[in-house]
Amino acid sequence: MSDVYVGVSGWSYPSWKPDFYPAGTDAREFLRYYAERFRTVELNTTGYRLPADEQFRRWAEQTPAGFRFAPKLPGNRPRIVAEFSARVRLLGDRLGPVRVQLINARDEGMLELLLGSLDPELRLAFDLAHPTWDGIEPRLAAAGAVRVNDLEHDAPFRYLRFRDPPYTDAELGEWAERIAASDAPVYAYFRHEEEPTAPRYAQRLLELLV
Repeated sequence: MSDVYVGVSGWSYPSWKPDFYPAGTDAREFLRYYAERFRTVELNTTGYRLPADEQFRRWAEQTPAGFRFAPKLPGNRPRIVAEFSARVRLLGDRLGPVRVQLINARDEGMLELLLGSLDPELRLAFDLAHPTWDGIEPRLAAAGAVRVNDLEHDAPFRYLRFRDPPYTDAELGEWAERIAASDAPVYAYFRHEEEPTAPRYAQRLLELLV
């Protein structure tokens, strides 16, 4: 399914050896190995600090055509928005959707600031955990953005995050059916754990989507 991207929240985990990364794999080769098995990954490091320009270029060079990074933007740091947009653009055609995390209660002023400040060509997925944000989906859709884990409202793409393992085959099968029925491209990510359970879940979901 060319419009479905399934991956994991990050790749740089030595504890995934030897069950995911073969024993002896150099950490510098983790991304290349990961990208041979999945077409997308969440780029969470950008939620803590912005790497240098050259780092974004190196990540892009280490991945094949068609691969997509999903960078994280902490929404409570609007001062870095301009720099963030410029840096992630260095990923070129490897740039996927941007996950904008707002952990606090509903603040439409902050939302409008972010929507007005970020590059309008970026695909924005707002991660809004607080229930006071319920009902904001039409406003996001009007801006070409989406809410994370929303499969109900009109949207130009879907962004799913699986945060509560473990998952049974039946549960993953239900998600596969919902994803396959989507009328828009889907990006889906499993939260990483110390053990390489996330890539196993991601691989199983891909198998169920075939």
